[in-house]
Order: sequence, then C-alpha cells, then structure tokens
Amino acid sequence: MDKKLIYIADDEINICNIIKSFLLKEGFKVEIFNDGNSIFEAFNARPADMLIIDIMMPEMDGYSLCSLIREKSSVPIIIVSAKDTETDRIAGLTLGSDDYLTKPFSPIELIARIKSIFRRIDFDKRNSTLTNVINIYDISINIDKKEVRFRGEDVGLTKMEFSLLSYLVLNKNRAVSRNELLDKIWGFEDEVETRATDDMIKRIRKKLSDIGSILKIRTVWGFGFKIDD
Repeated sequence: MDKKLIYIADDEINICNIIKSFLLKEGFKVEIFNDGNSIFEAFNARPADMLIIDIMMPEMDGYSLCSLIREKSSVPIIIVSAKDTETDRIAGLTLGSDDYLTKPFSPIELIARIKSIFRRIDFDKRNSTLTNVINIYDISINIDKKEVRFRGEDVGLTKMEFSLLSYLVLNKNRAVSRNELLDKIWGFEDEVETRATDDMIKRIRKKLSDIGSILKIRTVWGFGFKIDD
C-alpha cells in the first residue's frame, strides 16, 4: 500500500520539524512549507492526501489557503493554530477544515486525529454500495457518491461532514451522543477533549441554512444531536 503524503505548512520551523518527525515514524511521507503560497503551489503540482496548516503564515494565511483548496478539492485539512477562541475555530471549520487543534498540542493527539480521518475515508470507500440514495425532507444523500444534494445541486460537504450528516440521518429519530459520534465518525475509542462534533454540526447547519433547506439537526442538550423525520 502506498504511503500517504502529508503536507505541513507553518512559519515556525521547529513545529514543522516536530510534526514531521512523528509522522515519518508512523510511516507517512511528509513535505514541509513555511508559507501559504508555497504549499498551495505544491498542492496544485502534486496533490497530497492531507494538509496540516497554521493560520498565521506569511504570503497567504491559513483561512485563505483552506478556502482556495476547498474550491478544487475535498482533501482532509487539519488546522493547527495558536488562535484558540471559539470564533477562530468556527471560522476554520466553516471554511472547510476537517479538524482544528490549538497550540500547544500533543503530537500523539494529532497522530490520533490524522489516523481517524484516514480510517473514516477508508471505511466509507469499503462500505459504499452500487446505488444507495436516502431522501429526507428536501435533501438527497447518495451513499455511493458521497454527495448531499438540495434540489439537484451539490451542497458541498466535506467527507467528514458527509459522514456526520449521513450517520445522523441513518439514525433518525434517535438521539446520538457526542461520544458515539466521536467513536463512529472520528474513530476515537475513548473520550477526547474536543469540540469537533459541535463545530462540525454548526458548519453543516450553516450550509443547509444558506441553501434554504428545511432539514434540521436538533441539539439534545447535555447529550448530543438528533434528526427527526
């Protein structure tokens, strides 16, 4: 099996080197960049399997980079940043990142999140069917193509957003806990300190609201989320 190629972009050389050393030990191929333009040009020339990017970088910041990448690719993106406010996290996730870690962070946790994203992608590929379409309200979910459409138009969900929404739809009328979503979508077997579920739910809600869909994801306070049919 070919090794996954991961691009890292951060203007702090030490952080790049630390992340790279851990990834190399895990069997990944790694290339590092110190500004947004360099990684964007490299991705255009040779797309990677994942991007790990900082927000504050010279030439092009992480938000702009994430937005540009999302115009052409659904490649997994993890933002690693010292900006730790809820506004910063939501901004990064809304622009299309799959996860968001704040500095300082544990390289072991980063590795766990990277592996969970790749596991989810592989799981989706293995479990796709020839034709499996779910219709709920004004939304059509194509399990095979990993697409969510509203009145024939692609809603533009990332792979992780698709997995989360489709899991809730497949479990409609049942409250799904945050821990269950962390396990089934991100692949974390143990409870992890992360707002990944809430951040991604906000992102999906915004996309559904922006297009005018009536599909609603209801919050079950203190527990998780639910979609009613």
